[in-house]
Amino acid sequence: MGGLVAESRGKAVLRACGCAVAGLFLIAGCTADGTQKGGAASGTPGTSASPSGTGGSGTGGSGTGGSGTGSPGTGGPGASAPAARPSSPARIPMPPVDESKQPKTAAEARDLLGRIIVAEQDLGPEVVRSAPFESGPGRWPVLDESCVWQTEGLPDDVLATSTRHFHIPAKGGRGRVRINATVTVHHNREESGWETARAMEEVLRCPEQKLREGEDLKSLWGGAFYLGEQMNEWTEDAFTETGEYVSEQDGGPHPYTWSQAQFGPVTVAIAAKGAQGVTNDDLTAYVAKGTGQMMVLAKQELGKAAG
Repeated sequence: MGGLVAESRGKAVLRACGCAVAGLFLIAGCTADGTQKGGAASGTPGTSASPSGTGGSGTGGSGTGGSGTGSPGTGGPGASAPAARPSSPARIPMPPVDESKQPKTAAEARDLLGRIIVAEQDLGPEVVRSAPFESGPGRWPVLDESCVWQTEGLPDDVLATSTRHFHIPAKGGRGRVRINATVTVHHNREESGWETARAMEEVLRCPEQKLREGEDLKSLWGGAFYLGEQMNEWTEDAFTETGEYVSEQDGGPHPYTWSQAQFGPVTVAIAAKGAQGVTNDDLTAYVAKGTGQMMVLAKQELGKAAG
């Protein structure tokens, strides 16, 4: 009970004081019509558990337990036909969730996330796959008491999750940009909502976080808006985290942004880590494009048909 109270308090505080950061995320949502969390053991931060997390799933910080096979749109062997992938993701009205379409098993959840998660071509022609491309299945990022990201097995409230890792190669005096995309499928909307609440609590508890040895996030702050708050009309719960990324390999500090959106039992997230010559606006463009497209696909897959 104490943990739930702490999470609720963290959510309330961030909603009250995080307007500036949440505004960045809402701008991203509004431009999703074409403008556009890795921790110990297995991956890179950017999973849906939290933007800064380790490489288990996919926000704020990070792990995967998703399909880990096949490219987006296929969902792996035996998957049903994918929804058409919008060439220019546009904001669409928020439809009611069709509960009959919600996955009931891990296999159904993996099939669904395979049809939602973005591929490199969805983010832009300059974006390529990183190695490893997908985080290992069955792992979930956890921010420990020392603000260090670790990976554990999937929690009971997660049916499936997957994180994909991309980058933009260094070129013309600009350093390498790292981008992670995560989709996580829960049993229901309540569980996906608590995922967002925990991510916000982590920012309050740990504004300085260690992704792995030699990689750190600093000066983190975040905010969120429910559907209908501050012009948020495109996701049930919008959350963003920004700060600075520092690493022995890439130097820094460089800009860092992680954003997560929710529709029914699904959360989608994009984390972007900057480099020399890369601005916050540059990162926001990729975050907007990726989250915008994944939200469109999630609504197509799980929303009730009009009429």
